[in-house]
Amino acid sequence: MNTWQAWRADALIAAVVLALGVADTYGRLSASGLVERPLDTAGLALLLVSSLALAFRRGAPVPVGVIAVGCGIAYYGARYPGVFATGPALVSIYTAAVLGRRRLAIVLAVALAVGVSVPVALAEGDPEPGGLTLLSGWLMAAVVVGEMVRNRRAYVREVERRAAEAERTREEEALRRAGEERLWIAQELHDSLTHAISVVNVQASVALQTFDHRPELARAALTAIKEAGHEAMDELRATLGVLRQAEPDGEAGLARLPRLVARTESAGLPVRTVVVGARRELPAEVDRAAYRIVQEAFTNVLRHAGAASITLTTEYRPGMIVLGVEDDGTSRPGETGNGMGLIGMRERAVAVGGSFTAGPRPGGGFAVRAELPAAAGVEPSAAVRAPGVAGPAGAELPVGHP
Repeated sequence: MNTWQAWRADALIAAVVLALGVADTYGRLSASGLVERPLDTAGLALLLVSSLALAFRRGAPVPVGVIAVGCGIAYYGARYPGVFATGPALVSIYTAAVLGRRRLAIVLAVALAVGVSVPVALAEGDPEPGGLTLLSGWLMAAVVVGEMVRNRRAYVREVERRAAEAERTREEEALRRAGEERLWIAQELHDSLTHAISVVNVQASVALQTFDHRPELARAALTAIKEAGHEAMDELRATLGVLRQAEPDGEAGLARLPRLVARTESAGLPVRTVVVGARRELPAEVDRAAYRIVQEAFTNVLRHAGAASITLTTEYRPGMIVLGVEDDGTSRPGETGNGMGLIGMRERAVAVGGSFTAGPRPGGGFAVRAELPAAAGVEPSAAVRAPGVAGPAGAELPVGHP
């Protein structure tokens, strides 16, 4: 309800209360039992002022309450007839209680009760039986009902606030999930397609160089290109299958490392694999992240390390798997620009609760190391750090292979 609507409602209440007070007096609808004087201009003015003041009861509860109660006490102190003259005072007491002014409501109720009781006690005749008791009951009812209405309105406002908060939270959660899904799609496509395209690029160069004088090598390179394309299509199909909420044909996991190693070696990079500890099954998220990290590390070597060899170390520790990819290439940090490879690998490691470091080797080449939790039930990290933020150990990742 806006201000204008509230004021119109209060003005209507003031008019109704005034009409009831005048009708009760002139129609002799009630009597106090005491000796009463006829209603004159002064009495009518008291009714008029106390009633019309109710039009401002919400904005100025204290002045309106004082005016209504004061006029009521003066009205009965002057022995004017009727009992509806307390109507404005009751409305003002109720208003104070609804607005949370409990002390004001109680003070006005006590003041009205005392102000009416004193003239009645000093009167020569006896009042109607139960008159003061009825007035006290109405005063208590005004305070209690006002408190109940206030509590009810507060409850409704709180329910509405919580509903709005829940709706806002649901929208934020939906946006967060959508962002995570977009990031996941970008990572999957980057890791799979970048690796396949790098292999295709290397093998295409081999095919062009050997097409005339070593056709068998060109044929092998073209076969490798075909296999890399087929692999990329399979991974794209798996990613799209997840987006359609279907079971993917093949999840990326460490079980596919032999194929990755074979494809990398077919591109001309020797790969030495070292496994420390007993192989064991990993949580699905960790298994996927481990494979993608190794795949991206191989891709970076293919693209940036030049003539190099790779050493892949997979170490199974209690509750942890440690992956290491080292090359002896000639590239150095800063020579290849700021790509997304290192950032993507770090995000994958952090997302499953692990850590990631990368940097140049003292003897030349580049080294990548990821430590991932291997125990089932590990809660993945909800936050994925943005590019340029310090890594898990607090040191920023160097910019080397992208």
